[in-house]
Parts: sequence; C-alpha cells; structure tokens
Amino acid sequence: MADFIFLMHDTPNETPNQTSGWPAYLDGLARGGHLRGGSAIGSGAAFRKNGAASSITAHLTGFIRIEADSLAAAQTLLAGNPVYEAGGIVEIRELPETD
Repeated sequence: MADFIFLMHDTPNETPNQTSGWPAYLDGLARGGHLRGGSAIGSGAAFRKNGAASSITAHLTGFIRIEADSLAAAQTLLAGNPVYEAGGIVEIRELPETD
C-alpha cells in the first residue's frame, strides 16, 4: 500500500466548500481503512531563507491523506468527495516512502 495526499483546490465558479458532505465522506474513507488524516488549510505566509519568497498558494483549501494500492485505486476514492462532486479540482500526489 502507498500513501497519497488529496489536495483540494478552490475553483472559481464552483461551490466546492460545501460542509454537509464531509462527515459522510471522511467516515467512508475511515471505514474502508484508507483515511490517514487531513485538514482544511487556513491562511499563512511563505518564507525563504535568502531573498523574498513568492506568495502562498492560496487556491489550496485542504488536504486528505489516504492509503491505497495505486494511483488508480486512490482516484476511485474521490467518489463522494464534496469538492470533486461539485466539479472542483482535487489533485492526487503520491507521498514518497521514508525509512
């Protein structure tokens, strides 16, 4: 099994921030043994040791960490995700294994 992260994007002209669907969706991921954590992402700032940093990536609104057999299997877990179901963008990234 591999770890993946779902990055929810704030997509203009969509309504992805519906809160009513989150409890059922997250409960389903947990019951399936896939959920490893997640959170909404609040405001913040970007920093760089030397020089000016670019601004934060404001269009990211939250993340969910899951476990799945493959990227294709992770993609099937998008069903019911309130952002995805509202037509918004959910980016899936595989997290590298660490020793």
